[in-house]
Amino acid sequence: MLLVIDVGNTNTTLGVYAGETLIAHWRLTTERERTTDEYGILCRNLFTISQLDPRDITGIAIASVVPPLNFTFFRMAQTYFGREPFFVRPTENVGMPIRYDVPQDVGADRIVNAVAAYARHGGPCVVVDFGTATTFDAISEDGTYLGGVIAPGIVISAEALFQRAARLPRVSIAHPAQVIGASTIGSIQSGLYFGYIGLVEGILQRMQAEMGSLRAVIATGGLARLIGKGSPLITEIDENLTLEGLRLIYQRNARTA
Repeated sequence: MLLVIDVGNTNTTLGVYAGETLIAHWRLTTERERTTDEYGILCRNLFTISQLDPRDITGIAIASVVPPLNFTFFRMAQTYFGREPFFVRPTENVGMPIRYDVPQDVGADRIVNAVAAYARHGGPCVVVDFGTATTFDAISEDGTYLGGVIAPGIVISAEALFQRAARLPRVSIAHPAQVIGASTIGSIQSGLYFGYIGLVEGILQRMQAEMGSLRAVIATGGLARLIGKGSPLITEIDENLTLEGLRLIYQRNARTA
């Protein structure tokens, strides 16, 4: 079995594959202060709850955008699973050309998403990842990573509003029944949700104008289902796209090793 780990700024997502089938997955809060042992115990407990045996793990693939945690997860893989982890390095081992002024600047998670999207849908296509930031990543017809867009995530936007406007209450992000809010809470929810849909659609329309007809627009990330359902421009919602990309990249490198 293969353990895949996506270390993001807000959440760390883990999944276990048996062959090509994702048989378990979990989402943890990313805590930079956690030790190797704390992450290791959390992982072992998740395995126990899901009735999985850590000894069955034959490989571990990691994509991380939090450099201070790289060594923590490296040691966790060695200590608690007895495996040397494979780290995704976008400019070296992903098998996708990167057309970026400084290729090293692209987050590993963005390239992993691009690899999975292209393998599943072909190109041209776009991935929208609703994470701490919302990223839009463009993949060409021949499978080249073209670049993309980075925008503040909806949670960051909401927190900025609450912190700067003293009289506005903190509200949950939800899909309102109507655009015109009949209360302060309803008005805030409407502004956050429909305002963000407007941002997403505006960027996608401009990307499509530059790229031409798209084969697919895939939404992923923690808020993909909530936001993705609000736009007809998004053709698929896949919350586990990053995990699938990690599996693909790991297996391709294993075959060439």
